[in-house]
Parts: sequence; structure tokens; C-alpha cells
Amino acid sequence: MAMQYRAPWWLPGGHLQTIWASVRSRRIEAAPPPLERQRWSTPDGDFVDVDWLTGPCDGGEQTPLLVLFHGLEGSSQSHYAQAFASLARRRSWRFALPHFRGCSGSVNLAARAYHSGDHEEVQWLLERFNAVHRGPVLVVGVSLGGNALMRWAAEHGEQAARRVRAVAAVCAPLDLMASGLAMGRGLNRHIYTPMFLKTMIPKALAKLEQYPGLFERARLERARDLYEFDNVFTAPLHGFVDTEDYWRRASALPQLADVRVPALVLNAVNDPFIPAWSLPRPAQVSGAITLWQPSQGGHVGFPVSERIGLGTNVLAMPEAVTDFLAQAL
Repeated sequence: MAMQYRAPWWLPGGHLQTIWASVRSRRIEAAPPPLERQRWSTPDGDFVDVDWLTGPCDGGEQTPLLVLFHGLEGSSQSHYAQAFASLARRRSWRFALPHFRGCSGSVNLAARAYHSGDHEEVQWLLERFNAVHRGPVLVVGVSLGGNALMRWAAEHGEQAARRVRAVAAVCAPLDLMASGLAMGRGLNRHIYTPMFLKTMIPKALAKLEQYPGLFERARLERARDLYEFDNVFTAPLHGFVDTEDYWRRASALPQLADVRVPALVLNAVNDPFIPAWSLPRPAQVSGAITLWQPSQGGHVGFPVSERIGLGTNVLAMPEAVTDFLAQAL
């Protein structure tokens, strides 16, 4: 059954549902989930930092592992990451969040960062998780991480089931051109884009210090939206000609018919990052994909009212998503 979500009456619209969930809503059930960091060396001489939920799990070797791929500039401290970790703890599942390159608080070593369609990185990470965890693996990708996850699922088709039992993409910009252009317009350009660039530009400049001449500093400093940033940094560093080539080739939407592993694709129709007209339609996806498209929720928002005052939490969406994934066990 699809997630039935209705926002609190005093949080109308996608912007409020997005922002309130991120900055004001309760994200955990009890104490903060205790996390322990491991550093995995990558084949290209770099590293990925993986944060694991610590504490006992009841299922022995068959305990499910929930892996979460975060969104643009996200981390294990993001509100949705803590919510999913809290729900995993309630279910006595293991939980792990691998940080994309440069998102763990440490500057990565290679002349690269991360991008929305990095299915090769997803494959390598899932191989590592399969090597260290004997039980079933369930995977959630949020926003950028959701697009990368669905690119991976489509790329590997029937073989994806060798790595995972089921996947879920939450608020993923599956048509990167539509979402990328939307982020450069209206309120998005003035609210969210500066927030992302505030951390993305310094990280890119730190990469330039490591690799002088990697890109033109002045062009990067002039970037005022994601299109311009990706044109100077993300696209050329990851093998794309320019932003449009990157957004076109990295988008998961054109390949969703190739997905064979059980998959949930959840998008709120009022997500300010993702135009409603660009959301996947049933005719565009394989029979392995379940589409949930509630009218409200914002971008990784879905705050729900609590009993006291104007308090809200963001646990309803992770609960619904993990309920879906649990069906594959």
C-alpha cells in the first residue's frame, strides 16, 4: 500500500515541508543513534568513510543490513540519515552510511568528488558490504543518492539481485536536467542553491589546492547555480563533456524500464527541487518498480505532527520505506 501522507495544516506547501523537516523536526525515537566510523580504501588510492550503527542486533548472521546513500552534501548527520538509523535500530537491523567522496568531513585524495550517476561507486560499495555482511542487504538512496542507486539498479538488471534484496529511492531527481534547471530558478535559486554552494565551492577549491590546474578558479568562484558549478567542476572531473552531457547521461529516468530488483520510487508531487511533470509514470518503469507519489511532503520532508504544541517528527517516511523493504526479506 502506498504511503498515505498529509502534512500538518500549519505547514502548507513544499518549501515549508522541506525546510521545517530539516531544521525543526525530531529525527530520532530515543537517544541519538551511536555511530562508529570505518575508513575503506578504494581501488583508485582514495578512501570512503562508512558510519555504522553500533549496538546489538538480534538476528545473528541473517540480520538485515540497511545501507543508506545520502543526498547532495549530505552525511550521517543529515536529518533523514538519523531517522533511518533510528528506525533500523528499532527493527534490530544493522545500518551503514557510506559517505560519498568529500562528504565525511575529510578531504578525499583523488582528483574527483562524487556525482549523481556514479553507479560504479555504488557497485564497488555494495560489493564491499556483501563481503563484510552475510545477511540480506536493503538499500535506500536519498535525493542524489537515490538517482545514483537507480542508475546502478538499471545498469545491473537481473544481476542486481546478487547484491541486494530490494532498493528504495526517496525524492530522487531522476531527470537531472529538469531538476537541475529548476534549482536555478525562483525561490530555489535564492534559498537552496546558495546553501549547497556554500560547502561545494570551498571543497572544490580545496581540490584545486591538491591538484593545481585541475580547473579554472575564477570560473568556479563565479558559479551562482548548480549548472555553472557542474560545468566547471563536476562534469569534467568525472568524464563528462559539460553539464548537459552529465545531466543527460547520469539521469536514471530513461533506464528505469531496465530495473529488475524490487524497487520503491517515492517522490512528493510538491517537491520544490523536482518538477511534478518530470516524475516517472507507470509506463516508463519496469514491473519491479513501485511508484509512490503523494501530493505533499516536500523534498525529503514528510514532517508529521506530534501531540504537544507544534512539534513534528520525520519518522513516518522512513518507517513506510523500511516497511516496504522488509517485504523482500
